[in-house]
Amino acid sequence: MTISDLKQSASDSVKPKINWARIEEADNFAKTVKLFRQGKYDEDSFRRFRLQHGAYGTRMTGDYAMVRIKLPAGEIYPNQFEKISQLSEQYSIGSAHFSTRENIQLHWVILEDVSEIFRGLAEVGLTSREACGNSVRNVMCSPLSGVCPDEEFDSTPYALATARFFLRNPMAQNLPRKFKFNFTCCEKHGMVRMVDVGLIPQIRKIDGASQRGFKIFLGGGLGNKSYVGHQLEEFTPEEDLLYTSIAVMRIFDRLGDRKNLARNRMRYLVNDMGWEKFQNLVFKERAIVRATQSVITQLEVDHTPNVIKRPIRISDESGASFPDGFARWLKTNTVKQSQNDYRSAFITLEAGDITASQLNALADIVREFSSEGKARGGFVQNVALRYVHEDDLPRLYSKLLQVGLAKSGALTMTAPIGCSGTTSCNLALTNSHRLAKEIQRKFLELKLDEDDDLSDSSIKISGCPNSCGQHGIATIGFFGGGGRVGKDMYPNYQMSLGGRSDGDTMLGQTCLRIPAKRVIPVILKIIELFKQNKQSDDTLKSWIHRIVNGNEDSEIKSINDIKKILEPLIVPPAKESDPDFYLDYGSDTSYHTKTGKGECAA
Repeated sequence: MTISDLKQSASDSVKPKINWARIEEADNFAKTVKLFRQGKYDEDSFRRFRLQHGAYGTRMTGDYAMVRIKLPAGEIYPNQFEKISQLSEQYSIGSAHFSTRENIQLHWVILEDVSEIFRGLAEVGLTSREACGNSVRNVMCSPLSGVCPDEEFDSTPYALATARFFLRNPMAQNLPRKFKFNFTCCEKHGMVRMVDVGLIPQIRKIDGASQRGFKIFLGGGLGNKSYVGHQLEEFTPEEDLLYTSIAVMRIFDRLGDRKNLARNRMRYLVNDMGWEKFQNLVFKERAIVRATQSVITQLEVDHTPNVIKRPIRISDESGASFPDGFARWLKTNTVKQSQNDYRSAFITLEAGDITASQLNALADIVREFSSEGKARGGFVQNVALRYVHEDDLPRLYSKLLQVGLAKSGALTMTAPIGCSGTTSCNLALTNSHRLAKEIQRKFLELKLDEDDDLSDSSIKISGCPNSCGQHGIATIGFFGGGGRVGKDMYPNYQMSLGGRSDGDTMLGQTCLRIPAKRVIPVILKIIELFKQNKQSDDTLKSWIHRIVNGNEDSEIKSINDIKKILEPLIVPPAKESDPDFYLDYGSDTSYHTKTGKGECAA
């Protein structure tokens, strides 16, 4: 049997369980674009239609769109990688972007080509339907669900069932604003307190019998104004999962602020109403839903176990030697699974970007190394390859080296999150995307990914205050804006410290405005201060956490102490002496803060 035959055999062995697509939506989109171009479809109606189908506006133009492809629970299969690679080459810019919400985005697609992408996606069971707009967005699930040593059971089947129930569901087509579900494995992973509905799997013992259920958090979210979610009750049995979800959505649909677009996310409703009142309303609404919903209204949870089968080797390499850099990559990019002899390997991307050829290569890599035959997107713009046998890790690393995907540091602060920023977003004020890449390149050069004291910290960057880059829950977070010296403008960032999204979820405290070209020196200075003042068992994350909570007793006792030390680093120079200071990363033209019309609430 040839290598080609083995690849085909591996490809045929694992198929997606769910077909999310409807081919007729591609034809309908093409017809609607024609009507819009002919002036027979007004602009506001077309925008809502376009967003409902997952095509987002592109910066300063109406002729291009960004297509956001949903990966429910983060799952993506080899043939889907290949199709997205092909579509990127044909209709986009030869690359794709992994978002923080388990979507893949294709940018700068001509509006008339969007329907062709929909057709291609339908061939492999994918859709972008409701990836944008005022509906239930992509239902997320931690990439470690099912393999995490600390989880009580795998929540992936429940995430998939929830996604299937609400996709194209009439009750979710015209909400006051977007609505998000996050399932996870344990307290450490999944950002469950920072979304509308966050769920952690739990098992409760009743008279010696085990009962599955969830710890549910409601009303969290990141944005211009962010809030941490509240726990609904001690334990929600699995049979109440759908009733609870419907109840919460019905309350939001009925009471959400449809007039004030700046305050129409559910977190504002919870905050304005007060948690206890909202909580009681959910309990009452859930009782009504439970009593009135038809018996056929239920989640179709597929508990069929995944087939775990170590792939037939299709490489000629023996795997006997450890390539240069392997130990560093193994430490910073892989985690041991609960299953013996297996690891999950996280593939580092630069701010979520991947080329079409790399997508194609990933298809073969998944076939060759994943014993479950698929990959998972995650919360931090990377790709998780699970069920990799430990004996195969050196060969996997060699394969990743060949295609430029072997950067170390995926699970450390040297892999910052950066939203798309001014590269495509109408609302962005700075090129957060490029800044994230600059930080990553510099910090890998300095080998900061090998520093255990920094491994659990995070850097997250948004191009505006709207938090697409999750800056509010970063150890060191930034959101973009503009500064001015006389008539000259320069890009800068509001920095926050101490955010986190684990069991001690909290929002970061604002510190200083940092010029874009001083962000890297400022982060390095903070690390230097940490090294000078840390206790023996400290990490940067724990040290900053103590400072923002007023529990630090070193020379650095407060955010103000950090401010005073950093202030000399951020003084703007004269433009004549340092003209580069006044330019944003990736730009050779004068900085400005021009923005377009946002579509998050269209």
